[in-house]
This record gives sequence, structure tokens and C-alpha cells, in this order.
Amino acid sequence: MSVRDTGAVDSTFPRARKPQLGYRVDQVEEFLAVARRAFEGQPLPDDPELSAESIRLTAFAVQKGGYSTAHVDAALERLEDAFAAKEKRIAERLHGDESWLVEARTTAQVVSNRLARPEGQRFDRMSPLVLGYHVRDVDKFADRLARYFRDGWPISVDDVRSVSFRAQRGGYREAQVDLVLDAVVDVMLAVR
Repeated sequence: MSVRDTGAVDSTFPRARKPQLGYRVDQVEEFLAVARRAFEGQPLPDDPELSAESIRLTAFAVQKGGYSTAHVDAALERLEDAFAAKEKRIAERLHGDESWLVEARTTAQVVSNRLARPEGQRFDRMSPLVLGYHVRDVDKFADRLARYFRDGWPISVDDVRSVSFRAQRGGYREAQVDLVLDAVVDVMLAVR
């Protein structure tokens, strides 16, 4: 935040509208400061190491009057893209273009193999008493991803990042589905 000449405080992001909760302002501001230093190659000794993946996994507590979650999430996606591009440039300099693409191809093959499994069996299932991701919802999106990998059908990183699934008792294990979606994002960012 910064203070104008008039003494009013400017926010980095818009605030959540009442009665909605937003992300804790202090956590977001601290994270952005750490990310800025990391991206510029000037981290402080106590700063955590940041990568595109760690940015994707970042979470903030919520508070009344906090930053708008939609605005912060969009900024995090742009930040993830910037870190992924930087990581790609560094890897290409150190190991050449081919090394980066080989890793992306390997990940894409692992994901494609998972998506090629029969419907209803692509991921581990939760017990019938526990909620997981809705099997048909996930399978439908998995079919779209399979066409992307197999046939080059258009799908964007934002489509993958923003997908949501209904809950279902005995559904797919959420953590496993989320890991595959993260791998898809990694591949998509690598081949940009």
C-alpha cells in the first residue's frame, strides 16, 4: 500500500465487497514483496524460494475487507506465467532448448497415459462416505485435455486453472486430480 499526498491509502488490489471475505492484505503484500525480490534476483536471506509451481500453490487466509480474491488470483496467474517464462529461459541457457522440451514431453506423456484410462477409472476414488470430485465432471474435462494432447484441440491455461467440479460422495480423489491439472499447466507453460 502507499499513501497519497492527501493521506489517503491506496490498495494494491480492490477490496472484497461486503459481506464477502477477501484475502488478508498483509499476507498478499508480503508475498508480492517476496515475489518481486525473487523475480529481480535480489531475495533476502529469509525469503522462501519461489517458482512457478510454488506460486500456483500459494494460499492466503481470508478476512473481512480483504483484497478481492478474483483480482489477486488473476495477478497470481500472471506472476506464475512470468516465473515460468523466466525458468524456461534459464533452463534453455543452461541445458539448451531440447532439454526443456524433453521434460515437457515426458510430463505430457505421463498425463496422456492417465487421461487414456477408462472413464470412471482415471483417478483413485474416495470412500462412498467421503466427498470427492464429481466423476462425470472430471471425466468430461479429462476428455478435453486428452484431445488437447492427442490432437492439438484448443484449450487455454486459464481453462485448466479455472475449472471446477461438483462434489460427489465416492468421487475422484481431489488431490490426485489437482496434481494432474498442475502438471497440465506446467506443460502448457513450457511449450508457450
